[in-house]
Amino acid sequence: MPGLLRGMARTAVVAGTATAVSNRVSRRQANRWAAQGQRQGYQQGGYDEPAPAEDAPPPAPRPADAMDARIAQLQKLGELRSQGVLSEEEFAAQKARILRT
Repeated sequence: MPGLLRGMARTAVVAGTATAVSNRVSRRQANRWAAQGQRQGYQQGGYDEPAPAEDAPPPAPRPADAMDARIAQLQKLGELRSQGVLSEEEFAAQKARILRT
C-alpha cells in the first residue's frame, strides 16, 4: 500500500509540472497568434507594419513565471504531506529537487 501511495504522489507532482508547462506553452502560443493578428490588421488597414516579432530575440522568461510554478509544486507537495501520502523524507527529497531546478 505505501508503494501505491508513493506512486500516486509522484504522479501528482508530475501532473502538476506538466500542467504548468502546458499552460506556459498555451500562453506563449496565444501571444504569438495575437501578434500575428495585429500584423494582419496593419496590412489590411494600409498602415506600416511594425517590425516582426520573429526578427527580435525571444524575451527572457520572467523569473516570476518560474517561481510561480515552483511555488505551486511546493504547495501540492505540502498538501500531499499533510494528507499523509508523502513521508517527511519523500517530501524533503522532492522539495530539494524542485528548488534545485
